[in-house]
Amino acid sequence: MEKISEKRGSVVKDMKKEQERELIKLALEARERAYAPYSDFAVGAALLSKSGEIFQGCNVENISYSATNCAERTAIFKAVSEGQLQFEGIAVAGGKKGSAPEDFCMPCAVCLQVMSEFCSPEFEVIVVKSEEEVRRFALRDLLPFVFDSLRKEARP
Repeated sequence: MEKISEKRGSVVKDMKKEQERELIKLALEARERAYAPYSDFAVGAALLSKSGEIFQGCNVENISYSATNCAERTAIFKAVSEGQLQFEGIAVAGGKKGSAPEDFCMPCAVCLQVMSEFCSPEFEVIVVKSEEEVRRFALRDLLPFVFDSLRKEARP
């Protein structure tokens, strides 16, 4: 398997190309399971743990909106509930339900803050428009002023 070891912005990547392609495919697939009856905006995520396991998540809306859970947090909470605390990267795809994404869907600040709880500043966030169109970011570039003043111990 070929490894990606190129510098992309401030991301130095060691994720295998095959793993990245699988994350992208699974993020697009997870969109299909989104429960989005209020916004009609379906988001899917695929999270790669350091152990190599992939956890999918989709957005789950609630009529009260504030009780809605984003795809990224769904995947992270699912992984943590299964005992995984260390992660390599996440792929995120979103767009109008029932059609292919028309643009890149960036994680919200709440999701980025949750990522920062478990992930290093170099953690890779891959936003997906299609299997061929992706953008890659380091977590630190998307959330440069992470809230961590209460952190008592190092990240997992």
